[in-house]
Amino acid sequence: MNLLVLDIGGSSIKIAVMDEKHTIITRDKVKTPMDGMDALFTCLDDIWKRYGSQVEGLAISMPGVIDSAHGFAYTGGALRYLENRPFAKELSERYHIPVWIGNDAKCAAIAEVGYGALQGVEDAIVIILGTGIGGCLIKDGKVYNGKHFSSGEVSSLHMNVHHPIGETYNWWRISGILGLREIAQRYLETDEELSGEAFFQLVNEGNEKAIAALKEYATSLAVALFNIQAIYDGEVIAIGGGISAQPKLIEEVKAAFTQIAKNEPVYVPEIVPCAFRNDANLIGAYYQYQNMKLSDE
Repeated sequence: MNLLVLDIGGSSIKIAVMDEKHTIITRDKVKTPMDGMDALFTCLDDIWKRYGSQVEGLAISMPGVIDSAHGFAYTGGALRYLENRPFAKELSERYHIPVWIGNDAKCAAIAEVGYGALQGVEDAIVIILGTGIGGCLIKDGKVYNGKHFSSGEVSSLHMNVHHPIGETYNWWRISGILGLREIAQRYLETDEELSGEAFFQLVNEGNEKAIAALKEYATSLAVALFNIQAIYDGEVIAIGGGISAQPKLIEEVKAAFTQIAKNEPVYVPEIVPCAFRNDANLIGAYYQYQNMKLSDE
């Protein structure tokens, strides 16, 4: 059975037709409409006209607080027009197929459970490093959504007791890509907006200032991860996002976490990179759709 899978992001919609082995057999991308539901429906109608005849269902990864069991979007992240909508029902009635929707970070996490670094792991913490920080708790091999579906909203963690209000000291601001860039600029004494690739090239070349910047950044990650681990007691912490492909990052986070945990009554979990990166949301949405269908049978 082929499935149409969409990853609706703040700037683009990734499109994939996937087969029963979760292989992407067709891939495309379009710009995300930002001016309301009518524009989004027009965009989705166009996608459906191109790919609908090839598939038997639709799975969607999207930002926001999502009740996947009932297909309801309480929030839509940057896509404010998606708030408080029975989005799955709307699409199912529009295209006459089964539809599943889920939070993007939770999709990325469940991809690891189904096919990646968390296969066979019961309890885990997953973070996805990007402009913000996506998060997900895995409990008994399944996504833990929380009573109000907002479990794992780790971007909102407040990291400075002296400045508890506002986003300046939220974890996404400190340890997202913007935070890494600002730390790098400070250590390298430059106003240049380095890309992640350029920064890690300096690290891998042995640039001492870049290495020092990475250590500070990794420590900021490890502090928050330690606090989450102290509450949750997971077996594994999986780190995703483009920069998770950098072995030096994982190495420094492990070192910082171990140092913080020294002499503390907190289990030190295995810290690993996610197996899936750019396609993680698509793969996770596919996996969850398949589980939905199996539970209905």
